[in-house]
Amino acid sequence: MLGEADTCREYVLPKLYRAGWLHDQIAEQKYFTDGRIVIVGKKHVRKTGKKADYILRYRPDFAIAVVEAKAAYKKPGDGLQQAMDYAEILKLKFAYSTNGRGIVEHDYLTGKQRVTNDFPSPDELWNRLQGDVGLAEEKDIKDFLFPFYRGFGSLTPRYYQEIAINRAVEAVIKEKKRSLICMATGTGKTFVAFQIIWKLWKTRRIEKVLYLADMNILADQAKDRTFFPFGDALHKIQKRSVKSREIYFALYQAITEDDRRKGLYREYSPDFFDLIVVDECHRGSARDDSKWREILEYFSSAYQIGMTATPKRDDNVDTYAYFGNPIYTYSLRDGIEDGFLAPYRVIRVVPSVDATGWVPNKGQLDRFGKEVPYGLYETNDFERIVSLFTRTEAVAKHLTDYLKSTDRFAKTMVFCVDQEHAEDMRLALHNANSDLTAKYPHYVARVVSDEGKIGRKFLDEFQDPEKKTPTILTTSQMLTTGVDAPTCRNVVLFKPINSMVQFKQIIGRGTRLFPDKDKLWFTIIDYAGATRLFADPDFDGFPEFMSQEEIDELGNKVPGSDKVLHEEKEPEVVVKEGTEVVEEKEAIGRKFYVDGVPVQIVHEMVYELDPEGNKLRTWKFTDYTREKVRELYPSANELRSKWTKTEERQRVINALAQKGISFEYLAEVTRQLDADPFDLLMHIAFNAPLRTRRERADYVKSAKKDYFAEYGSEAREIIMMLLDKYSEFGVTQLTDPNILKIPPISEKGSPFEISKLFGGIKKLRQVLSDLQKFLYEPLISSALG
Repeated sequence: MLGEADTCREYVLPKLYRAGWLHDQIAEQKYFTDGRIVIVGKKHVRKTGKKADYILRYRPDFAIAVVEAKAAYKKPGDGLQQAMDYAEILKLKFAYSTNGRGIVEHDYLTGKQRVTNDFPSPDELWNRLQGDVGLAEEKDIKDFLFPFYRGFGSLTPRYYQEIAINRAVEAVIKEKKRSLICMATGTGKTFVAFQIIWKLWKTRRIEKVLYLADMNILADQAKDRTFFPFGDALHKIQKRSVKSREIYFALYQAITEDDRRKGLYREYSPDFFDLIVVDECHRGSARDDSKWREILEYFSSAYQIGMTATPKRDDNVDTYAYFGNPIYTYSLRDGIEDGFLAPYRVIRVVPSVDATGWVPNKGQLDRFGKEVPYGLYETNDFERIVSLFTRTEAVAKHLTDYLKSTDRFAKTMVFCVDQEHAEDMRLALHNANSDLTAKYPHYVARVVSDEGKIGRKFLDEFQDPEKKTPTILTTSQMLTTGVDAPTCRNVVLFKPINSMVQFKQIIGRGTRLFPDKDKLWFTIIDYAGATRLFADPDFDGFPEFMSQEEIDELGNKVPGSDKVLHEEKEPEVVVKEGTEVVEEKEAIGRKFYVDGVPVQIVHEMVYELDPEGNKLRTWKFTDYTREKVRELYPSANELRSKWTKTEERQRVINALAQKGISFEYLAEVTRQLDADPFDLLMHIAFNAPLRTRRERADYVKSAKKDYFAEYGSEAREIIMMLLDKYSEFGVTQLTDPNILKIPPISEKGSPFEISKLFGGIKKLRQVLSDLQKFLYEPLISSALG
């Protein structure tokens, strides 16, 4: 009976070849996603990525159909639903299912399905698709199918990038003047922009390009890193106009007009540029009243492509009104689900003055002798109206303690209210880490616009995966968007955020993966209630885990205050701004600096997305474990029968890891570090008595004396050592072949010499297998003494 692999080899490939598909047009057993990363305790696992049996390409950079093959004994259409699912993800119009003999086709152009004996040829599929694409001219087709730039080594466009590139090129060929691409931070918008420009420029569809950004770092990163293949064609417009190049980069601020100067952009004729790419276009470029909008309208004859990471919302509606609905969207949720973006945990920490608010005494003076207006000050007021350095110190102490408990050299970004607040936080963190700053004076650095070149230097070093310091950056607005820091493991929110656009941009600082440094997930630590935005129904990338804890006035964690909540959303933070307070701030124009206010951390929550990726949950880990164990293994007997066999046990461990269950973390939260993982599962899921590894080992020593009597005294001594190893470290000691090389067992001889005491390697392996079976037998009370 032919299985799926045999069907592919003996039937499917020959039929594809007969239909005219060449070897390089057929991508076989093609993974097109990496598989979602699931946080398991302090580690992670990857779920299996999505894999198509065959992806058919009309040209190397243009996929046209997907084929799912099933075993010969199945029906031809048994794989059609899966093929259609993949086709919809890949945005393909043709999906096929086959058992090698019969073929079922789903045509998305007509909505029809048909049974056939043969695959269509590449040209037949292209001719059918061409009417939908709407390209008839030979040059249009040639330009549309022009290959991507492949000089980035192993870096080739991912499936979603390929879709975005081809749709943008198609839009230009069809003379669509304005287009919008919405792709989550970290998914490669700059790379996509480069490939779009490369294809259009190499085919001479366009000649002059303007790449607009609103931050030097965004323009420079694009020009110097991604766009380097354009060589001498590149130029950055700064203080004067240069017209001899072809690919131009500019800041809006550098070329727009203001009260002091005429706009530099006017030195170029309105038809000078053929294409304008607007990076991070949601940041104001499309607003009706924006000076930047004047630039786009001045060059209205050019094709204009906006790049954004944020779906349509009230605070970016102008972007969508100007560019129109996206021609392609790839969301944060998509990126996390596909395994191309890092998932994250959220820790919500509440300082006491944020929980209760702060009211000054009547007539209280600030540090500089100014009277602080009487009223209630809350989170939204701190560092905007009233500055409490003790609050900053408490947060710095708490963050330092967190880093000490995890990794003190984990790259961390701290987002503050303004530049001054960023300096206060830098100082507080520097002093809280004086044991490190003595050796690493720039362990903490401030990166804000006022720092100029010094700040940029610190940022460059922070971005460098090989540089240890600066480890912590404090900032306000400068790093909220576009900064590529792939090793950033902690994003700290010490400022209220009311804009979903800004919230998602800040989160994006941590979503990039960096497997070379084992950075596959990150943590958001929120001291200002910004994570209430996770409750927004439009948020599309929930965190993996959220927890809560309390800290005292010194920033110390209150023992026993940890909470992992079940099925709760974070309560909405209501910020009240009294008229008196706001008016006073506007009148005086600066903050009130109040010293000596006692501040403590009173609450901490940890939130996580459930490992299925369905919804934001705040659960008690033991409750979640009970639920998942019972789903997988409905009875205690079923779990026990699988656990006693080495291979089956590993399958159980893998299955639970896919659900986000880590035995190390489970032992930690239950404070049962000496319990066997099996007993932890049995106790939590089925209320079985909780046993330690030592109890199980002693039971085997007592109950299996007859078994041990079959061996000589030296062999029995080694068995006792093996059971002691299990007691100390767990059952993996009985499955690791290197255990015989570790003292005190190694003192009994070489592995070969030890195996001879048992009658050879085969007999020794049987003993190790028997010991595992004995350890997990039901314990009889009489044998426990």
